[in-house]
Amino acid sequence: MQASGEKVQIGDGGGVAAALPEALLAWYDVNARRLPWRALPGEPAPDPYRVWLSEVMLQQTTVAAVRAYYAKFLELWPTVDALAAAADADVMAAWAGLGYYARARNLLACAREVARRGGFPQTEAALRELPGLGAYTAAAVAAIAFGQRAVVVDANVERVVSRLFAIGEPLPGGRTAIRAETDTITPDARAGDFAQAMMDLGSSICTVKSPRCLLCPLADACAARVAGTAEAYPVKAAKKAKPTRSGTAFWIEQDGAVLLVQREGKGMLGGMRALPDDGWSARADGHRTPPVTGEWRSAGVVRHGFTHFDLELQLMLCPGADCATLPVGEFWPVDAIEAAGLPTVFAKAARLALAHR
Repeated sequence: MQASGEKVQIGDGGGVAAALPEALLAWYDVNARRLPWRALPGEPAPDPYRVWLSEVMLQQTTVAAVRAYYAKFLELWPTVDALAAAADADVMAAWAGLGYYARARNLLACAREVARRGGFPQTEAALRELPGLGAYTAAAVAAIAFGQRAVVVDANVERVVSRLFAIGEPLPGGRTAIRAETDTITPDARAGDFAQAMMDLGSSICTVKSPRCLLCPLADACAARVAGTAEAYPVKAAKKAKPTRSGTAFWIEQDGAVLLVQREGKGMLGGMRALPDDGWSARADGHRTPPVTGEWRSAGVVRHGFTHFDLELQLMLCPGADCATLPVGEFWPVDAIEAAGLPTVFAKAARLALAHR
């Protein structure tokens, strides 16, 4: 077994495809991260449910942020059948704060289909047929849970491969070339370990800033390292300025409870419990009209960044709203508001309201 941090001479040409995964897997055998959803080198493959759950949670999110959510989900729903039988509202509440809430809706749809089928299919193509499973997740589950050869490309792999081959086409267009080059170095054996080794290399060594090239087992094969331009990859297109939208949330409290509504099943924060609002969206500002008549006063503004826009959400309070015309919803005890599973932007608004009580 190769010592941690020792580099391997990869060579050029066709030898790269064979020597690179060998060098990377030798490094991984020593340096693999210990993660609750992972089987370490030499251990039996992990439960596909745990692999799938972790991969869905990790999309657009960090390992540090996912750990507690992953543990909570397994405590509440230890199997895919248990998750499939869960109430939508309970799952959405447990997901609150993790962001990208369409993932939670897709998670439920997929769990129910897997339960209907009697288990996860074992091939990448069959996994792609499940609702909500994109190319990356299907490849990751096929490789990690079932040992199938699959080309797994997440943001860490994207960065490693773009530097190894000095792929200069800006993202997102450059992803086609990155995937093609990843295919050339993906081995038939130990496909899951190779995928996770690439992820670990990107996370710990081939980092966005100040990559630790002296410790990289692939340094001698890396075109960007040789040219001294590692931080230039992957090349990203210029960011477009995000628009700022404005909206209003309404805190309607009666007898120590606040009115919460359930947002529509599709769209922004779909299916989540939330404060009533004025219809703001990624495409338009809210109309500012309260849902009921009353003596409204402003409690201030909370700000929140979404992927494609920033939101300035004004919070309005009303101690004596017209009960006869309240929106459809439920009154939730204010003292237990954290248990409501509000999405982050509305959780911020709730904290602001509590500061003004």
